[in-house]
Amino acid sequence: MGMTGRERGGLRVALIGNPNVGKSTLFNALTGLRRHTGNWTGKTVDGAEGRVRAAHGRMTLVDLPGCYSLAPTSPEEEVTRGFLMSGAADCAVVVCDASCLERNLNLVLQTLHVTARTVVCVNLVDEAAKRGIAVDTKKLASILGVDVVATNAARKQGLAELVRAIRRAALREETAKGEAEAAPLWDEAERIAAAAVQRDGDARSARRLKLDRVLTGRFTGTLIMLALLALVFFLTMEGANYPSRLLSKLLSPVPGLVRRLLEKTPLKGAAAGALCDGGLATLVTVISVMLPPMAIFFPLFTLLEDLGLLPRIAFDLDRSFSRCGGCGKQALTACMGFGCNAAGVVGCRIIESPRERLIAILTNSLTPCNGRFPTLTALIAMFFTAGLGALGGAAGALILTAAILLSLGATFLASKLLSVTLLKGKPSSFVLELPPFRTPRVGQIIVRSLLDRTLFVLGRAAVAAFPAGVIIWLLANCGSEPPISACAAFLDPAGRAMGLDGAALAAFILGLPANELVMPLLLMIYRGAGTFAAGGELMHETLVLHGWTVKTALCMTLLMLFHSPCLTTLLTVRRETKSPAWTLAAFLLPSAIGAAACLAVNGAFAIFGR
Repeated sequence: MGMTGRERGGLRVALIGNPNVGKSTLFNALTGLRRHTGNWTGKTVDGAEGRVRAAHGRMTLVDLPGCYSLAPTSPEEEVTRGFLMSGAADCAVVVCDASCLERNLNLVLQTLHVTARTVVCVNLVDEAAKRGIAVDTKKLASILGVDVVATNAARKQGLAELVRAIRRAALREETAKGEAEAAPLWDEAERIAAAAVQRDGDARSARRLKLDRVLTGRFTGTLIMLALLALVFFLTMEGANYPSRLLSKLLSPVPGLVRRLLEKTPLKGAAAGALCDGGLATLVTVISVMLPPMAIFFPLFTLLEDLGLLPRIAFDLDRSFSRCGGCGKQALTACMGFGCNAAGVVGCRIIESPRERLIAILTNSLTPCNGRFPTLTALIAMFFTAGLGALGGAAGALILTAAILLSLGATFLASKLLSVTLLKGKPSSFVLELPPFRTPRVGQIIVRSLLDRTLFVLGRAAVAAFPAGVIIWLLANCGSEPPISACAAFLDPAGRAMGLDGAALAAFILGLPANELVMPLLLMIYRGAGTFAAGGELMHETLVLHGWTVKTALCMTLLMLFHSPCLTTLLTVRRETKSPAWTLAAFLLPSAIGAAACLAVNGAFAIFGR
């Protein structure tokens, strides 16, 4: 009778498994949703729910964080254990990687002690086959006493059989023995794997091992990491130049056209100016400056992730983070920060130690996020590589790579300072798993990078850009002494000391909602003097007319690298730390580093007479 009640409301199924076994891919395949997946550990740090497609019947899947054990040593293991122990699931599906089944079986055996309503999903069978590994699912099912289903979630193979197994498991009488110790189970896992897994000698496995030794070598790994970063930045900067100019040329007439239309309606005069010369002009600048580099950078970044190279870059940084008193997993969260600092802050949940997790949270915004790259690339192209011709792209990529290394050095320094002052302690031990090399899935890369990342970030910036442009226009055009001019004048002494001006500092303050807004807002502030222009040479001309030199651009680059996190990131820090004090620290730390760097550069130029 109990099953009838569950069927009436639909089954509730827990998806659990070690990190990077394809759990989220399986979730997406069954539900049709697009939970973000990636070829590295720690991508899922909280739970997600989705209804299984109608063809498979009424069923709700709960994608729980990846974990190695039900003996909780981390927040994600706490979440997974708590959900299973609560009895909220009618069935548990333990997703395993067919290529390393022995390691996954420890979690399977622990789960079987908690609930007999368990299905073992042996996923990634295609990758295992390429490595000469085959799992005898019938023998494994006989040993474990539960259904075992082989799947290839990426290609949606084996899903119907898995759903049938889930329904059978939900009908099973509960005969669980309670929680089991994780450590005595390893011998049993080894014995079961030996009986159910067949391995054929494969030269490809040896080649992969050699490649891993090169990619994670102390010297070779660093060189390859730098070369990859420089290549990504070169392709981004070179590829974005022409589309950016084209977009600017196509979109720049739009504010004027709309204004002429509005002048024939009640919305004319100041109202038309605020909407068109303010909101639309800022929006056009944001789109033309941001869209091309993001449309190139994100697919390349996702490609590195899909190949399995991104986590190996993080592995290469592990030793340095540990020496700075932090956790090696901070390397993973720093890499997440390249996409979005708010996502990087959430990703810090994979760090077990509260002290080390806090260090990673406070320093994550020292990694430049996607919202800063368009401004950085524009500044480099306008002031540092202009006139170099064919060499400009390569020189710009090297300069941007150097800027990233500078931000990494600042992260190490800040982590060390925090670990010997406010957050004293010794680094803890942890598991950092390297995923297998995988063939990139072009369709998924396009969807994830262009739809889930590029358009999402651009949309967020656009939503903030239009009202911000309207506000700045009003502040720059009301009264005999516009408020924005008064604000810039008030900040000017501090700005001059930092090698900039008051307008630049005002743009950073007003750009708190999103990093993408800083440069457009600066141009809007300059527009108060009647010299606003968007994109390319006109943008460079506008900055030069307001006294910008190489020194100004260098200080602006440093402040763009190191300044307060955006509002979204700050709210995320507040939610993760539950502390206004630590949120304030996250605001002040990068701001102080940026201000100190600008003061030092301006002082050096003053000493050497330039």
